[in-house]
Amino acid sequence: MQTVRQIAEDIVAREGGYVDDPDDPGGATKFGVTIHTMRRLGIDLNGDGQVSAADVQALSRAQAVDIFVAHYFEKPGIEALPEVLQASVFDMYVNAGRNAVTLLQKLLCQMGQNVTVDGVIGPQTTAAAMQAARGDAGLLRDAYGIARRNYYFRLADRRPASRKYARTRSGKKGGWIRRAEEFLSPRFHLSQAEFERRVSAWG
Repeated sequence: MQTVRQIAEDIVAREGGYVDDPDDPGGATKFGVTIHTMRRLGIDLNGDGQVSAADVQALSRAQAVDIFVAHYFEKPGIEALPEVLQASVFDMYVNAGRNAVTLLQKLLCQMGQNVTVDGVIGPQTTAAAMQAARGDAGLLRDAYGIARRNYYFRLADRRPASRKYARTRSGKKGGWIRRAEEFLSPRFHLSQAEFERRVSAWG
């Protein structure tokens, strides 16, 4: 089983270096850490009294890992979830914030668990997730991974500017979809033909 830090290091590797994509609401980003996150946490790396794109560019891999472990794993309480879910929920929390938790809570409700969908990991969500994992932990992980993939598809359905994150220019699976499938059993990965059918309405 990977350590939390190893999971965070994998996230940093997937996120890549500095980008400032006008279609990305996150703004200037490096290693997955956005300028909004750095401003919220008051991370002024060059000491000029303001958090700007220059501070994002100055961020190191180790600093990004520290931010993710402290604020995207420990603070939201992901460590209280079943181990089989932790890597995927952690990875999505970095990518989508509390939506990662509300997605899990909605899934648990669909599985018959009594959970309030509020984006907060509390005793109720933890107990429901543990109960769901007792039956078939791998199935719970895969169900979450599929729900996550569908979440990204729906985002791209609603927002054409985001489709480039779900489908490459050559028509292959984009980063969002590949990222979700990293936490899915191979048998649940979409084939290229299945993927093309799912995104055909995008033109």
